[in-house]
Amino acid sequence: MLFRRKGWLRTQYDQQLIQNLLNMKKEWNRQKQLIEKSVEPSPQVLYELKVAEAKYFFLLKEAKKRNIKIGRM
Repeated sequence: MLFRRKGWLRTQYDQQLIQNLLNMKKEWNRQKQLIEKSVEPSPQVLYELKVAEAKYFFLLKEAKKRNIKIGRM
């Protein structure tokens, strides 16, 4: 009885991980476009780009570790 929830919890957290991964990818791409369009980006904007990139790659590694496949949406 205790172990029945394991599959349900795993799928719930996998869906949450996929959603966070897609959101961070959008944020990272938005930051990259902002830097490409700016003439002289400030250090704060460059810092935010690096943070967004690090978060995205961390979530991507976690998804690979959990063996999560994202279908085409």
